[in-house]
Amino acid sequence: MEHDQSQPRQPGLLTRIRRSIWREPWPETDRGRMRLTLNDLILHLHAPRVPRRALRVTYSYGLGIIAIALFLILGFTGVLLAFVYTPSPDKAYASILSLQSQVWIGALVRNLHHWSGNLLLIVSVLHMLRVFYTAAFHPPREFNWLLGLSLLVLVALSNFTGYLMPWDQLAYWATTISTSMLGYIPLVGDSIQHFLVGGSEIGEFALRTFFAFHIVVLPPLMIIIISYHLWRIRKDTFSLPRGLDEPPIDRRRIERVTTIPHLITLELALGLATLALMIAWSTWVDAPLEDAANPAHPPNPAKAAWYFMGFQELLLHFHPVIVTVVIPVLTAAGLFLLPYVDADPRPERDVTGVWFRSRRGRRLAALNALAGIGVTAALVVLDEFWLDLPGLFPSLPTVISNGAIPFGAILWLLGVYYWVLGRRGATRSERNLALFTLLFMAFVTLTVIGVFFRGENMALVLPWTT
Repeated sequence: MEHDQSQPRQPGLLTRIRRSIWREPWPETDRGRMRLTLNDLILHLHAPRVPRRALRVTYSYGLGIIAIALFLILGFTGVLLAFVYTPSPDKAYASILSLQSQVWIGALVRNLHHWSGNLLLIVSVLHMLRVFYTAAFHPPREFNWLLGLSLLVLVALSNFTGYLMPWDQLAYWATTISTSMLGYIPLVGDSIQHFLVGGSEIGEFALRTFFAFHIVVLPPLMIIIISYHLWRIRKDTFSLPRGLDEPPIDRRRIERVTTIPHLITLELALGLATLALMIAWSTWVDAPLEDAANPAHPPNPAKAAWYFMGFQELLLHFHPVIVTVVIPVLTAAGLFLLPYVDADPRPERDVTGVWFRSRRGRRLAALNALAGIGVTAALVVLDEFWLDLPGLFPSLPTVISNGAIPFGAILWLLGVYYWVLGRRGATRSERNLALFTLLFMAFVTLTVIGVFFRGENMALVLPWTT
């Protein structure tokens, strides 16, 4: 058959590569096809046009884009590390040493993976705070708030399962402390602990289980939820920034710009800036690595991973059932129900896009942040040196004397405080903001105390004196 001269012949692969390198002009058919392909790929996740207001960096600070960039860095470096790492107690530590000393840029890859994982957890929390303080979880975005909380849990679990991989003293004993907390959960705690650890001590079973969760189970789950999360953002539309005195925005009259190039340029810039900063940081700051794990010589103090130190600190003050069951259940219930109890159904009272809801909300956020830090630190010192509830109620079980009584008193005080704010004119959303800020800063304070102010035998110390 003769070649149909009416159809232009498509250039070969080498011709396409040469044109890309030397920037030779593409024929109109190729240029149009490439443009359509890229546009379809991008617009599958983004709407064709977005409100110009949504591109204000000072509103979202690009935290979602930074989180995606960090996740991609973790995926790429994780694949590279999997070629070298051996999930076995007798080879894991040696493979890390070999990676850092014998593999080309191996230390940089490990540093990138370690610091990106830690930063992803921090950025995810900051992203959650941004969404909360701008009321961007109000309808119709309430389900996406739940997806975001699920992703935050998966990010924490991914960090936790990866913490054991170096098999050094820090990783071994931090994981030992963290998994031992599971044993305090009534009825199912021992079963969960046995499922993860496989026995009374961290060993080969635990390392392989954590490795499987870290590279096989959690990443696909995160990819699925991230994809759905991004699709829901497109479906529910962006929340838009508003001034304190600005009325609710009429979306039919706002200025819109094309996603390409306006939004895509911003996303690429933030993603590349994140990559550059992470490479710079990882070049100069090495990921921690102590001596090889030794089950016979625990460090003093033995601490959990830093993102679990708030819970470890709580175990020093409350009965374990309160810390491992009551507090997590109440926290999860409060966060998951928040979108359905925070929003005001009246359109004129909509505060979506307004930082801290109102002027009163800003004052409440600042005052409760300070109160959360000061009151929590004072209570920790009081309980450390003077307060002894089990000694005051020797006839009562510790679950009551050191659990139900103090925790019930705190809940009662929080309820009274919530009622007083309402009596003083604060809206329901402003009261929720105040309570959330107070409790969040209390947990941050407990984490800081556990990480920096606990010394030998978990006694309170000043870090600059040790």
